[in-house]
Amino acid sequence: MNIILLSGGSGKRLWPLSNDIRSKQFIKLFKDDNGNYESMVQRVYRQITTVNPMVKVTVATSKNQVSVIKSQLGEKINICVEPSRRDTFPAILLAAAYIHYELGIGVEECIAVCPVDPYVDNDYYKCVGELENLVEAGTANLTLMGIKPTYPSDKYGYIIPDCAEKTSLVQSFKEKPDVKTAEKYLERHALWNAGVFAFKLGYLLDKAHDIVDFTDYRDLYAKYDDLPKISFDYAVVEKEPGIQVVRYEGEWKDVGTWNMMSEVMADAAKGKAIMDNTCINTNIVNELNLPIICMGLKNMVIAASVDGILISDKEASGRMKPYVEKLDNEAMFAEKSWGTYRVIDVKDDSMTIKVILNNGQHMSYHSHENRNEVWIVVSGKGKAVVDGMEQILRTGDVLTIAKGCKHTVIAESKLELVEVQMGKISVDDKEKFTLDTYL
Repeated sequence: MNIILLSGGSGKRLWPLSNDIRSKQFIKLFKDDNGNYESMVQRVYRQITTVNPMVKVTVATSKNQVSVIKSQLGEKINICVEPSRRDTFPAILLAAAYIHYELGIGVEECIAVCPVDPYVDNDYYKCVGELENLVEAGTANLTLMGIKPTYPSDKYGYIIPDCAEKTSLVQSFKEKPDVKTAEKYLERHALWNAGVFAFKLGYLLDKAHDIVDFTDYRDLYAKYDDLPKISFDYAVVEKEPGIQVVRYEGEWKDVGTWNMMSEVMADAAKGKAIMDNTCINTNIVNELNLPIICMGLKNMVIAASVDGILISDKEASGRMKPYVEKLDNEAMFAEKSWGTYRVIDVKDDSMTIKVILNNGQHMSYHSHENRNEVWIVVSGKGKAVVDGMEQILRTGDVLTIAKGCKHTVIAESKLELVEVQMGKISVDDKEKFTLDTYL
């Protein structure tokens, strides 16, 4: 079995910890079996590979998430990068083409598509594994996994099965209803549509050729911007006459808001935070190097990062998206494949950044045409390469890089730097070069 994990999101519902670079699935609020903090994507990947160590996973994502995925899941994880955002059908199709044409997987292989961000136990992925047997049996072209509802919700779409058995044919799909209508759906044994699909690889590729003309993955990639923006549900699911659904009755939570996240995060408070004994049902996540003290709070969430500070009633936190959309701040924190950067200060013609490179990692070998840089080594050791010249870096060293110079830093231990950029600051002002000679 091959699993496609859909990793998208614009990073607004868990602001200020999430942003366009660090979506909610990359925030480390859970803990693994050893008590170490892990993110949603790390938890999901750990669960999948624990249930089935032989399963192959491909993450379908956008370009700005590639670095953090590699940082959290490792360099060897298969990643299919969308050249632009085109909704779930183009994303799944591109990933399927990547699996077939680039990884060499045959058309009879079972493909399961899963979101990257549910909070579930391992039984969820055991149920995903059961889809493979149903797909291989060939009784239906498309097999879904539906979630048994715990209440009549107006937040999810519904799958109406033809019976209440573990596996059944699908009668119809329903859009998000009002609560009263949802109650009627539950009387018909309806299931929440959690966006889990399984099919033979050849099935989707055949369907795709009816919609878009392409020869292989690279041809499809080149034509990607011309693909229609359409969901997998509309493009495939609602047009398929033979669909079956498997009922999942275990733990499942959509942690898309602070209210829901606070129910499952490992600790009531993370970071420098103190609550007095009169605080009730209150959670704090503090990424700043400043303490937060809370007294007498009830049903509140406080989240603080370099991108901003949220103080909200938990229920109200689910309605903050339109307010976040009014902000025009650039992301001030990002996790990269080599480490992290955190913006300390921004002025019209300069930017100061705290950079941490993990042991053995390095930045790309690159240059900037419109800015000069000064690097100050705060701790650790490594080496810099500037226009082909190597220089040892130790604590206290200062390195000046003129605009136009090719440069990189290679960490020989955990390396902390302060980087001061001066000139015209732009994320587009970067040209990359090959570094292999110096590694």
